[in-house]
Amino acid sequence: MAPQIVDAPPTTFDIETVRPASLDEKKDPIPPYQQDAFGDEEFAEIKYKVLKWWQCGLLMVAETVSLGVLSLPKAVAGLGLAPAIVLLVGLGILATYTGLIIGQFKTRYPQISNMADAGEVLAGRFGREALGFAQILFLVFVMASHILTFTTAMNTITESATCSIVFGVVGLIISFVCSIPRTLEKMSWLSLVSFISILASVFITMIAVGVQNNGAPMQVTVETDLIHGFTAVTNIVFAFSGHAAFFGLMAELKDPRDFPKALCLLQSIDISLYIIAAIVIYRYTGSDVTSPALGSAGPLISKIAYGVAIPTIIIAGVINGHIAFKYVYIRIFRGTDRMHKRDWLAVSSWIGIGLGLWILAWIIAEAIPIFSNLLSLITALFASWFTYGLSGIFWLYMNKGIWFSSPRKVVLTLLNVCIVGIGGCLCGLGLYVSGKAIHDNPSSASFSCSRVE
Repeated sequence: MAPQIVDAPPTTFDIETVRPASLDEKKDPIPPYQQDAFGDEEFAEIKYKVLKWWQCGLLMVAETVSLGVLSLPKAVAGLGLAPAIVLLVGLGILATYTGLIIGQFKTRYPQISNMADAGEVLAGRFGREALGFAQILFLVFVMASHILTFTTAMNTITESATCSIVFGVVGLIISFVCSIPRTLEKMSWLSLVSFISILASVFITMIAVGVQNNGAPMQVTVETDLIHGFTAVTNIVFAFSGHAAFFGLMAELKDPRDFPKALCLLQSIDISLYIIAAIVIYRYTGSDVTSPALGSAGPLISKIAYGVAIPTIIIAGVINGHIAFKYVYIRIFRGTDRMHKRDWLAVSSWIGIGLGLWILAWIIAEAIPIFSNLLSLITALFASWFTYGLSGIFWLYMNKGIWFSSPRKVVLTLLNVCIVGIGGCLCGLGLYVSGKAIHDNPSSASFSCSRVE
């Protein structure tokens, strides 16, 4: 029987202390009642808890700084330069804060390895099932968005030389094969390739649009409506939506208390890159910028940029897929020695889980073949809560009973209540605008050979 999660004795713990006194010494033993999914790995065939902080940071960069940056110039065009910059900086800082809360929640409850475990801490079995289902669905949608982007890239490179469904299947097969390794350590070097790939493709695009210099008008503010304006907001939120994978990444850190370093590496890179890429590409393309933005560089350069971006299109999806597989695998084998075995049952189970989830992702990608609409739907349903709303709930739970014990607590309590409200607002309005956008763009390209945009 899988071990049940047991809450640690109540302590006073809040986010403003990034490294509590009890954590200053890294030699502090983990109490026996706080057990993680991987247990004692001293003599294990497969060891999971071996990630260094910089490897974790690279994985976070590869997982987060991928598709999100490609949608940002279009978001700037939909909102205007000034509101977009404010949102990029504000939501980026807020995402850093909520990421720290997730790190603190993991430190407070070391047994957590995914959102389902966190849900069990919050609300018992119901919380575990609800957050576990939401996490797996979110990750599968993200996997679908990477298959969709791979199809778009191949259509651009080959000038639609073959059926889009074929490209989607090719993307599925490549992603599945790359997902076979069972530990995140084996993917940390791939994540470096992914980051270099997206960085190079974005810079190629920026240089190309700058050289072309079409003299497109740049608007500080624009007139918009709820549908188009909020769709742009959700695309910005999606760019910071790596939080659903944070528990899984921390679970494989050699020392989970190094997570703040990895988070700072991620946020310093993504906020800087997002602002530079979004402003430069929008400056030289104007309101006609495409989403993904690589298509704005002209026919030849778009082909080159998409070719350079293929590694990140594949690898970033693979990392999200790995987190999804690991959740299911842990759910099945937690508390057994199968977690660390290389026998036929363990290997075939991992491969079967991976193949099933990638096929599901491919079906979703074929059913919603419009990139920006798919991002909006993903953000509304899941990223709104995983990136913002749930972190506020985590903080309120950890500080239950002392919300108003000091002026600082009052301020933080109000802040986290606002964060929960932001998550709810993004979810409610996001569902409305993404649903209407999908309705207004009939899915005539669903499961067809027509070019995916």
